[in-house]
Amino acid sequence: AAGLRSVDPSAEEAARSLGAGRLQVFLRVTLPSLRPSLAAAALLVALYVLSDFGAVSLMGYSTLTTGIYVRYEALLALEAAAILALVLVALAVVVVLMAGRFRLRGAIHRSTPGASRSAQVIRLGHWRWPALAFATAIVGVFLVLPLGVLVWWTAVADPIAGREDVAWEAALNSALAAGSAAVLGVLLVLPAALLAWRYPSILSRWLERLTLLPSALPGIAVALALVFVGARIGGIVYQTLGLLLFAYLVRFMPYALASTRASLDTVSPRLEEAARSLGRRPLGATTAVVLPLARSGMLAGAALVFLSTVKELPATLLLRPIGFDTLATEIWAGTAIGAYSTVAPSALLLVAIAAPLVYLLSWRNAWELGAAE
Repeated sequence: AAGLRSVDPSAEEAARSLGAGRLQVFLRVTLPSLRPSLAAAALLVALYVLSDFGAVSLMGYSTLTTGIYVRYEALLALEAAAILALVLVALAVVVVLMAGRFRLRGAIHRSTPGASRSAQVIRLGHWRWPALAFATAIVGVFLVLPLGVLVWWTAVADPIAGREDVAWEAALNSALAAGSAAVLGVLLVLPAALLAWRYPSILSRWLERLTLLPSALPGIAVALALVFVGARIGGIVYQTLGLLLFAYLVRFMPYALASTRASLDTVSPRLEEAARSLGRRPLGATTAVVLPLARSGMLAGAALVFLSTVKELPATLLLRPIGFDTLATEIWAGTAIGAYSTVAPSALLLVAIAAPLVYLLSWRNAWELGAAE
């Protein structure tokens, strides 16, 4: 959707004025302009599918992630699990490289700045009702139906003594781990983001890219590597909340960096220079002028880290302290034995935690697009 909004409508209008039909305009002008957005979307989906563990394990589908976990649980096949993890990382690297080549091939650039304006609204006429029905069906199948099933399972479930306490304790653990990862993630990426924004250079760009690199690594591969490291160090680190938080930061800190960096790009360095000319020290100018203006991006980055952490499963399964159950592990443990109605309240709690953050992030994106237009 963001890619479609960024397409220059004048290019489509020029093609129409030269006699091209709507289908030709879409295939020859609009679709090539969407190449970067399509590559980015395909990259995100491919990396998520490669690293997914919960859905494929519950569906009984054998993948690299499930193979790694089975061999890890067997204890006697840790080397085989490490080999599968390397294969998974190699596949992720191949996907990233392929997406980059697809994005750069046949790229379209604007030769003039042009004017930012909205695309022409096309009246659907008698097609508006089929379009509405299709959009409603998408929402119904992918949102209303799963939520309805969870609500139904919760309603028909037999009350089990203590289950509510277990669900609330798991929710508290999830909020604690995700909140800590979100705060630490933003604080740790802030120096790198400020360096890349204020002093752009080859070194700062490479530092930023290296910080973003772990986002392409599957969670179970990162967790398995930390298991080996923690086991070598011993009980001081292994199966501690600190090691689990470190895994979360390695996986999701790039989200905070990308959001914070994008927000800093909207701040003019001249504002900081003006504050320093009025007697502010560099740190004071940054905290008093720059950070308040970049606050929305920092909060969005924290929300992304929180949202990703609260539903992270493989890293939590491998690295969590003994007795530290989160909503994700609670849901996985219950559904693995077929106790769907028992863990349905935990699933609803997870949705209740994630839904407000998703709404706030979508509202922020819509507000930014409206402001840009």
